[in-house]
Amino acid sequence: MVPVRSLRDGAARAVAEAGLDRKVALTRHLYTAWMGRRLSLRDPLDHPIPDRPGRPEKPALVPPRQLKRRSLKTLDGRIALLHAIAHIELNAIDLALDIVARFATEPMPRSFFDGWMLVAFEEAKHFGLVSKRLEQFGANYGDLPAHDGLWQAAQDTRHHLFARLAIVPLVLEARGLDVTPSMIDQLLAIGDKDSAAVLRVIYEDEKGHVATGAKWFRFCCARQGIAPAPAFQRLVRQHFHGQVKPPFNDLARAAAGLTPTFWRGLASVSNSDHRAD
Repeated sequence: MVPVRSLRDGAARAVAEAGLDRKVALTRHLYTAWMGRRLSLRDPLDHPIPDRPGRPEKPALVPPRQLKRRSLKTLDGRIALLHAIAHIELNAIDLALDIVARFATEPMPRSFFDGWMLVAFEEAKHFGLVSKRLEQFGANYGDLPAHDGLWQAAQDTRHHLFARLAIVPLVLEARGLDVTPSMIDQLLAIGDKDSAAVLRVIYEDEKGHVATGAKWFRFCCARQGIAPAPAFQRLVRQHFHGQVKPPFNDLARAAAGLTPTFWRGLASVSNSDHRAD
């Protein structure tokens, strides 16, 4: 493994890494080194932060509408679900690493970077769990097409930490809190306890990831002397290109620091509501 100069250097290198085993290994190594206080935050000779994460040749990236919906009652349907989750978790690794690397010059406490490196470490764990479950079904990540919407959120907020915190953990990851419990229930209903167990691990960890986003979003709001919920709604309208739609897991969101005041009035947000800065 190439020695890294700093946390920012290692995070940028991990995002750029196209080999998925190496990306996961570097993320784990970086987490251990940073939490062990063996790395500085940044160095003048750090690796440049890539605009896009490194990826293998597969999966092919297609528009979301081209992805087929399959019943979870079939093996192909469960493979498709797990493949989609693996793709989400891979992007989540890079999103957590990108916030560390891209915003390493922001005046944030060291604990900010501790929190996002823990998120990156856990997302790498999730990718490994889902990949292993796919292999148990005789499949691999890359066998099916996937879409690129998650990374688009990183591109859209690459110059704005406040917007990144609003969109990635508080919209995209919070959506996982809404939909994962029903997927777990569906898998249990058809007797797939092993896949359900993997999703349960992801669900419990994602509560902490959303809480990390909410904590630092509120921190930024307090530092600027503004109310969090209105600021969140303004940033979503400016920077989010998708839809904020129910159902919402009120209890899990509230436990993570997202009360209904955050998303009340946003349920109709869509592409047509998007406004330029």
